[in-house]
Amino acid sequence: MNEIVEGLLKAGQLILSLDADLIEISLRSLRVTLTAVLISSVIGLPLGCWLAVRRFRFRRFVIATLNALMGLPPVVVGLIVYILLSRSGPFGVFGLLFTPTAMIIAQVIILTPLIASISHQAIRDLWAEYHDLLISLNTTRRQRIATLLWDGRRALLTAALAGFGRGIGEVGAIMIVGGNIDHATRVLTTAISLETGKGNFALALALGFVLIGLAVAVNLIIHSLSRTERSGRW
Repeated sequence: MNEIVEGLLKAGQLILSLDADLIEISLRSLRVTLTAVLISSVIGLPLGCWLAVRRFRFRRFVIATLNALMGLPPVVVGLIVYILLSRSGPFGVFGLLFTPTAMIIAQVIILTPLIASISHQAIRDLWAEYHDLLISLNTTRRQRIATLLWDGRRALLTAALAGFGRGIGEVGAIMIVGGNIDHATRVLTTAISLETGKGNFALALALGFVLIGLAVAVNLIIHSLSRTERSGRW
Protein backbone atom coordinates (compact mmCIF):
# COMPACT_ATOMS: atom_id res chain seq x y z
CA MET A 1 0.00 0.00 0.00
CA ASN A 2 2.85 2.38 0.85
CA GLU A 3 4.44 1.71 -2.56
CA ILE A 4 1.22 2.66 -4.32
CA VAL A 5 0.87 5.89 -2.34
CA GLU A 6 4.53 6.71 -2.91
CA GLY A 7 4.15 6.03 -6.64
CA LEU A 8 1.11 8.30 -6.83
CA LEU A 9 2.93 11.10 -5.03
CA LYS A 10 5.96 10.82 -7.29
CA ALA A 11 3.70 10.74 -10.33
CA GLY A 12 2.06 13.95 -9.16
CA GLN A 13 5.47 15.54 -8.65
CA LEU A 14 6.56 14.57 -12.16
CA ILE A 15 3.46 16.15 -13.65
CA LEU A 16 3.63 19.34 -11.57
CA SER A 17 7.35 19.76 -12.17
CA LEU A 18 6.85 19.26 -15.94
CA ASP A 19 9.36 16.44 -16.13
CA ALA A 20 11.37 16.64 -19.38
CA ASP A 21 10.85 12.99 -20.37
CA LEU A 22 7.14 13.23 -19.60
CA ILE A 23 6.73 16.35 -21.73
CA GLU A 24 8.78 14.90 -24.60
CA ILE A 25 6.80 11.67 -24.72
CA SER A 26 3.46 13.49 -24.41
CA LEU A 27 4.28 15.94 -27.20
CA ARG A 28 5.45 13.13 -29.49
CA SER A 29 2.20 11.26 -28.86
CA LEU A 30 0.19 14.34 -29.71
CA ARG A 31 2.23 15.04 -32.83
CA VAL A 32 1.87 11.50 -34.16
CA THR A 33 -1.83 11.16 -33.37
CA LEU A 34 -2.85 14.64 -34.52
CA THR A 35 -1.01 14.16 -37.81
CA ALA A 36 -2.68 10.78 -38.32
CA VAL A 37 -6.11 12.23 -37.47
CA LEU A 38 -5.59 15.12 -39.91
CA ILE A 39 -4.63 12.78 -42.77
CA SER A 40 -7.42 10.33 -41.91
CA SER A 41 -9.94 13.18 -41.81
CA VAL A 42 -8.84 14.49 -45.20
CA ILE A 43 -9.46 10.99 -46.59
CA GLY A 44 -12.34 9.76 -44.44
CA LEU A 45 -14.65 12.78 -44.22
CA PRO A 46 -15.11 13.30 -47.99
CA LEU A 47 -15.29 9.52 -48.47
CA GLY A 48 -18.09 9.19 -45.93
CA CYS A 49 -19.96 12.11 -47.47
CA TRP A 50 -19.50 10.72 -50.98
CA LEU A 51 -20.90 7.35 -49.92
CA ALA A 52 -23.94 9.10 -48.44
CA VAL A 53 -24.68 11.03 -51.64
CA ARG A 54 -23.53 8.70 -54.42
CA ARG A 55 -25.54 5.71 -55.55
CA PHE A 56 -23.65 2.96 -57.35
CA ARG A 57 -23.47 -0.80 -57.67
CA PHE A 58 -22.03 -2.62 -54.65
CA ARG A 59 -22.48 0.54 -52.54
CA ARG A 60 -23.90 -1.44 -49.63
CA PHE A 61 -20.99 -3.85 -49.83
CA VAL A 62 -18.52 -0.97 -49.68
CA ILE A 63 -20.29 0.54 -46.66
CA ALA A 64 -20.42 -2.84 -44.91
CA THR A 65 -16.73 -3.36 -45.59
CA LEU A 66 -15.95 0.10 -44.24
CA ASN A 67 -17.90 -0.62 -41.07
CA ALA A 68 -16.13 -3.96 -40.67
CA LEU A 69 -12.73 -2.27 -40.99
CA MET A 70 -13.58 -0.18 -37.92
CA GLY A 71 -12.79 -3.27 -35.89
CA LEU A 72 -9.53 -4.02 -37.69
CA PRO A 73 -7.06 -5.39 -35.08
CA PRO A 74 -4.25 -2.84 -34.60
CA VAL A 75 -1.60 -5.56 -34.24
CA VAL A 76 -2.55 -6.91 -37.66
CA VAL A 77 -2.25 -3.42 -39.12
CA GLY A 78 1.13 -3.08 -37.44
CA LEU A 79 2.28 -6.40 -38.88
CA ILE A 80 1.20 -5.46 -42.41
CA VAL A 81 2.87 -2.05 -42.22
CA TYR A 82 6.00 -3.67 -40.77
CA ILE A 83 6.21 -6.09 -43.69
CA LEU A 84 5.67 -3.32 -46.24
CA LEU A 85 8.29 -1.02 -44.70
CA SER A 86 10.88 -3.64 -43.79
CA ARG A 87 14.07 -3.92 -45.84
CA SER A 88 12.70 -6.88 -47.78
CA GLY A 89 9.34 -5.13 -48.30
CA PRO A 90 8.29 -3.05 -51.32
CA PHE A 91 8.79 0.25 -49.47
CA GLY A 92 11.88 -0.70 -47.49
CA VAL A 93 14.06 1.55 -49.63
CA PHE A 94 12.55 4.61 -47.94
CA GLY A 95 13.83 3.58 -44.50
CA LEU A 96 10.61 4.48 -42.72
CA LEU A 97 10.45 1.56 -40.31
CA PHE A 98 10.95 2.50 -36.63
CA THR A 99 10.24 6.17 -37.31
CA PRO A 100 7.31 8.43 -36.37
CA THR A 101 6.28 8.34 -40.03
CA ALA A 102 5.69 4.58 -39.83
CA MET A 103 3.62 5.12 -36.70
CA ILE A 104 1.53 7.73 -38.50
CA ILE A 105 0.97 5.40 -41.46
CA ALA A 106 -0.27 2.64 -39.15
CA GLN A 107 -2.61 5.01 -37.35
CA VAL A 108 -3.99 6.39 -40.61
CA ILE A 109 -4.92 2.86 -41.70
CA ILE A 110 -6.63 2.27 -38.36
CA LEU A 111 -8.43 5.61 -38.08
CA THR A 112 -9.60 6.25 -41.65
CA PRO A 113 -12.38 3.58 -41.65
CA LEU A 114 -13.58 4.82 -38.24
CA ILE A 115 -13.78 8.46 -39.31
CA ALA A 116 -15.29 7.60 -42.70
CA SER A 117 -17.96 5.36 -41.16
CA ILE A 118 -19.01 7.90 -38.51
CA SER A 119 -19.07 10.73 -41.05
CA HIS A 120 -21.13 8.59 -43.44
CA GLN A 121 -23.76 7.97 -40.79
CA ALA A 122 -23.92 11.67 -39.90
CA ILE A 123 -24.06 12.90 -43.49
CA ARG A 124 -26.61 10.24 -44.45
CA ASP A 125 -29.12 11.73 -42.02
CA LEU A 126 -28.30 15.26 -43.19
CA TRP A 127 -28.65 14.22 -46.84
CA ALA A 128 -32.14 12.91 -46.11
CA GLU A 129 -33.10 16.42 -44.93
CA TYR A 130 -31.36 18.33 -47.71
CA HIS A 131 -32.02 15.95 -50.60
CA ASP A 132 -35.07 17.61 -52.12
CA LEU A 133 -33.71 21.13 -51.67
CA LEU A 134 -30.33 20.41 -53.26
CA ILE A 135 -31.89 18.47 -56.13
CA SER A 136 -34.36 21.30 -56.81
CA LEU A 137 -31.50 23.79 -56.95
CA ASN A 138 -29.87 21.65 -59.66
CA THR A 139 -26.58 21.47 -57.75
CA THR A 140 -23.68 19.38 -58.91
CA ARG A 141 -22.45 16.43 -56.87
CA ARG A 142 -19.41 18.42 -55.78
CA GLN A 143 -21.62 21.27 -54.57
CA ARG A 144 -23.83 18.87 -52.66
CA ILE A 145 -20.85 17.29 -50.93
CA ALA A 146 -19.40 20.70 -50.07
CA THR A 147 -22.74 21.85 -48.64
CA LEU A 148 -23.17 18.72 -46.55
CA LEU A 149 -19.61 18.90 -45.27
CA TRP A 150 -20.10 22.50 -44.17
CA ASP A 151 -23.53 22.10 -42.58
CA GLY A 152 -22.48 18.86 -40.88
CA ARG A 153 -19.15 20.25 -39.68
CA ARG A 154 -19.91 19.70 -35.99
CA ALA A 155 -20.80 16.05 -36.52
CA LEU A 156 -17.73 15.63 -38.71
CA LEU A 157 -15.53 17.22 -36.07
CA THR A 158 -16.98 14.71 -33.63
CA ALA A 159 -15.89 11.93 -36.01
CA ALA A 160 -12.37 13.35 -36.10
CA LEU A 161 -12.26 13.61 -32.30
CA ALA A 162 -13.45 10.02 -32.02
CA GLY A 163 -10.52 9.08 -34.23
CA PHE A 164 -8.18 11.01 -31.96
CA GLY A 165 -9.57 9.21 -28.91
CA ARG A 166 -8.80 5.85 -30.47
CA GLY A 167 -5.44 6.88 -31.87
CA ILE A 168 -4.00 8.38 -28.69
CA GLY A 169 -4.61 5.13 -26.79
CA GLU A 170 -3.33 2.76 -29.49
CA VAL A 171 -0.37 0.58 -28.55
CA GLY A 172 -0.23 -2.60 -30.66
CA ALA A 173 0.56 -1.24 -34.11
CA ILE A 174 2.65 1.60 -32.68
CA MET A 175 4.86 -0.83 -30.77
CA ILE A 176 5.43 -3.00 -33.85
CA VAL A 177 6.28 -0.32 -36.40
CA GLY A 178 7.78 2.25 -34.01
CA GLY A 179 9.95 0.03 -31.87
CA ASN A 180 9.50 2.19 -28.74
CA ILE A 181 12.91 3.86 -29.26
CA ASP A 182 13.84 6.41 -26.59
CA HIS A 183 13.87 10.02 -27.84
CA ALA A 184 12.66 8.83 -31.25
CA THR A 185 9.44 6.79 -31.31
CA ARG A 186 8.46 6.39 -27.66
CA VAL A 187 4.90 7.58 -27.04
CA LEU A 188 2.55 7.51 -24.06
CA THR A 189 1.16 4.01 -24.48
CA THR A 190 4.44 2.29 -25.29
CA ALA A 191 6.24 4.20 -22.54
CA ILE A 192 3.64 3.09 -19.99
CA SER A 193 4.15 -0.53 -21.03
CA LEU A 194 7.94 -0.20 -20.81
CA GLU A 195 8.09 1.67 -17.50
CA THR A 196 5.62 -0.75 -15.89
CA GLY A 197 7.82 -3.67 -16.94
CA LYS A 198 10.86 -1.89 -15.48
CA GLY A 199 9.06 -1.27 -12.20
CA ASN A 200 9.19 2.52 -12.61
CA PHE A 201 5.60 2.96 -11.48
CA ALA A 202 5.93 6.69 -10.77
CA LEU A 203 6.68 7.61 -14.39
CA ALA A 204 4.21 5.00 -15.66
CA LEU A 205 1.46 6.48 -13.48
CA ALA A 206 2.35 10.01 -14.54
CA LEU A 207 2.15 8.99 -18.20
CA GLY A 208 -1.11 7.21 -17.48
CA PHE A 209 -2.60 10.31 -15.87
CA VAL A 210 -1.63 12.39 -18.90
CA LEU A 211 -3.18 9.79 -21.22
CA ILE A 212 -6.37 9.67 -19.17
CA GLY A 213 -6.50 13.46 -19.11
CA LEU A 214 -6.27 13.63 -22.88
CA ALA A 215 -8.92 10.93 -23.32
CA VAL A 216 -11.30 12.64 -20.87
CA ALA A 217 -10.74 16.01 -22.53
CA VAL A 218 -11.58 14.56 -25.94
CA ASN A 219 -14.71 12.83 -24.60
CA LEU A 220 -15.87 16.09 -23.00
CA ILE A 221 -15.37 17.91 -26.28
CA ILE A 222 -17.31 15.21 -28.16
CA HIS A 223 -20.13 15.36 -25.61
CA SER A 224 -20.26 19.15 -25.81
CA LEU A 225 -20.30 19.15 -29.60
CA SER A 226 -22.99 16.43 -29.67
CA ARG A 227 -25.23 18.49 -27.39
CA THR A 228 -24.59 21.59 -29.50
CA GLU A 229 -25.44 19.67 -32.67
CA ARG A 230 -28.67 18.30 -31.20
CA SER A 231 -29.77 21.67 -29.83
CA GLY A 232 -29.03 23.30 -33.19
CA ARG A 233 -31.48 20.98 -34.94
CA TRP A 234 -34.43 21.92 -32.77
